[in-house]
Amino acid sequence: MHELEIIKDLILDSQKEILVAGMPRRLQIQVVPKKATICIGVRRCGKSTYMQQIMTATLATGVARENILHVNFFDDRLRFLHAMGPSMVIDAYYSLYPEKKYVEKIYCFFDEIQVTANWESFIDRIMRTEKCDVYITGSSAQMLAIEIATEMRGRSLSWEMFPFSFLEYLDFKNISVGKNLDTKTKLIIQKVFKAYWDEGGFPETIGLEPALRIKIHQEYANTLIFKDIVQRHDIQHPNAVLDLAHQLVENTAALYSVNSLTKYLRSLGHKISKDLVMNYVTWLEDAYFLFSVGIFDASIARNKRNPKKIYCIDNALAKSISSGILLNTGHMLENLVFLVLRRTYKKIYYYKTNSGKEVDFVVQAQDRSKLLYQVSESIADKDTRQRELSGLQEAMLELNVKHGMVITQYDAEEFNNEAGNIKVVPMWKFMLEHHSH
Repeated sequence: MHELEIIKDLILDSQKEILVAGMPRRLQIQVVPKKATICIGVRRCGKSTYMQQIMTATLATGVARENILHVNFFDDRLRFLHAMGPSMVIDAYYSLYPEKKYVEKIYCFFDEIQVTANWESFIDRIMRTEKCDVYITGSSAQMLAIEIATEMRGRSLSWEMFPFSFLEYLDFKNISVGKNLDTKTKLIIQKVFKAYWDEGGFPETIGLEPALRIKIHQEYANTLIFKDIVQRHDIQHPNAVLDLAHQLVENTAALYSVNSLTKYLRSLGHKISKDLVMNYVTWLEDAYFLFSVGIFDASIARNKRNPKKIYCIDNALAKSISSGILLNTGHMLENLVFLVLRRTYKKIYYYKTNSGKEVDFVVQAQDRSKLLYQVSESIADKDTRQRELSGLQEAMLELNVKHGMVITQYDAEEFNNEAGNIKVVPMWKFMLEHHSH
């Protein structure tokens, strides 16, 4: 079949599909005229469903179904476009509906367009020359990069989507949360938090039996590594990437260095350079699978010299694909705190005081103010309390920050000392109070 005919068939098929309703998300994308709307995030977090919700809302305004152009570039039948680029898509659409060109507005929805060559210039062109609104999903953090903004001449706005937050998980369970929580509601929320802790936030796996959930999570990870890393970057020895990914997930919320990772992979028989290991880590981060956090230090050289900490996109996914030998409740709690912070902030670091004590997170807000967070399962034990609080207090004094927070499983209190105000907050409450999307 001719390539143009394949695309035309896919366009017509998509216009006959029943749109998935799905659960409304708390991510509020704002559409700006003459700018493409890009929704980016890890595979299976709900981006395509979110786009279908936008399609449904568009149709509800009276737009004809034929005016919606929806193409999923991950469709195997469109592999020929990966090297050619997506230009043929718009040609195929207007060969079906020539009367609409320059007359009626077309609503373009492109899933995973980043797998095609020169997609940025294609979007730039149709935004300039066609009467259209454009919505894009992608699973590459590079779609946030300044190079794309330059290539598209500022014709796009990017939004990140993550698996369900705790508030979205509560929405999914039809549990409404007001500002003032009575005792019964608090108990319900704490019970649901335990379920969220076990199930994670990937929409498709919520409510499944543990064995099936683990199987699906493992499939997610393998697909992500194969399609987003091995295929996209034409890696000849995929087992090295698999072994690296598993090693990093096993060490969630722990420090790593490229040197130590390279030695580990070489011990498994992989003939690999440090530069290649660095690339693999970068690509795992680009796919929103893992996140690296560096030390907070004014010196760029010291920042590069120090090891980084690694975090995973979803607690339940991490537990599903790890052996569980190194992961513990403290690591998972810290990972969950990171994910809450990452929804709102990009500049997240860890900190070491002058005396060598560590603070888990230093966040730099947009106004350049700093926020300090320490994570501990419990501070009921006297020695643990002293260790966690002394590090936080030292950091507050050294960085001139007047407020600090300790996130625990269940403890709650508030006090003042010479460093300033410190709040001890249980995890469930922290997630409700620090919700972004």
